[in-house]
Amino acid sequence: MCIIIIVMMNETDKKASKYLGKKIASTETYTPSFLVAVPRQENRTQYNIYENKLPFTGKDIWHAYEFSSLTNSGVPVTRLMKMNYSCESKFIVESKSLKLYLNSFNMTRNGGNIEECLDICREKIEKDLSNCLKTEVKINFINNHAPIIQIFSKYEDILNKVNESELKIEQFKEAPQLLEAEETENKSEYYFKFDSLRSNCRVTHQPDFGDVFIYYKSKTHIKEDSIIKYLCSFRSEYHFHEECCEMIYKRLYDLLGKDDELMVCALYTRRGGIDICPVRYSQNFSNNDIDYLINIKEFARSGIKQ
Repeated sequence: MCIIIIVMMNETDKKASKYLGKKIASTETYTPSFLVAVPRQENRTQYNIYENKLPFTGKDIWHAYEFSSLTNSGVPVTRLMKMNYSCESKFIVESKSLKLYLNSFNMTRNGGNIEECLDICREKIEKDLSNCLKTEVKINFINNHAPIIQIFSKYEDILNKVNESELKIEQFKEAPQLLEAEETENKSEYYFKFDSLRSNCRVTHQPDFGDVFIYYKSKTHIKEDSIIKYLCSFRSEYHFHEECCEMIYKRLYDLLGKDDELMVCALYTRRGGIDICPVRYSQNFSNNDIDYLINIKEFARSGIKQ
C-alpha cells in the first residue's frame, strides 16, 4: 500500500525544500551553490518577535560529524566541524543544503598536508556561509582526541519536581495557555532539564528529538507541571529547531519581569550527521553554563543523546 502525504508549503518552505525528497547526484567538486538561506522573520512575526527589538541574544551552534576532504596527494582528512553564528542574523542555513555543501568537499583536494587542507576548508566554509547568511559565521575542526566537556550539570530533571502519576498531558500543539505562574516574595533561581522535547521539521515533517534546558531568576515562579505540559505541546508542532527554541523563550519571557534573567537552550539529537543546538538568553544572563557550548574550539555535551 502506498500512502501519499500532500503538504501545503509557503514560499519560504518551498525554498527550504529545494533538495528535500529529491535524488541529488553526489559531486566530486566543491559546490558552494548548494547552500540555501531561510529567513528567520516569517516565523518570528507569529510570536511578536521582531528583529529590530529582539527579547534575547544568542547563537545557533551546529555540529557536522562527518566532514571530510582530501589533501593534494589524496590523503583523507576527517573531522567534526563545529560552527556558530548569531541569532541576530536575518537567515538560517537549511540543513540538507548544508550537508550537500559539506559533502562536496569529500573528493575535493585541498592543501599539501592535513593542516593546510583544514585551513583551506575553514577559510572557504566561513566565507561561503557568511556570504549566504549575510552574517559572520565561525567554524572550527575538532579531532577525535578532543576532551568532552560536560555542561548543564546543575540542571535538574523537571519531572523530579512533580508527581508524574498526577500529570495529564492532553495538548500536543503549542499551547502557551498551559503555562501557569505565581508571584513570590524573593527572587529565586531555577535550573530545569526536560529530555523529551519532540518537534517536527516544518518541511519534511520528520520528528526531531532533543533536550531543553531552562534557567531563570525571578520573583515569578512558573509552575513546573505547567512547563512540562507546555513542552509536551510541541510534539505535533512543525518548526525548525531554532524556531522552537525561540518560541519557548518568548512564552516564558512574556510571563517574567523584563529585567529577569532567562536562558533557553535546546540540544537536538543529530540527524543526517548534523545537529543544531540553538541557545537564547537575556542580555543580563550572567551564568557561564553556555560558554563551552558557544566556544567553537570546545566539544561540549550534556548527555548520551548528543
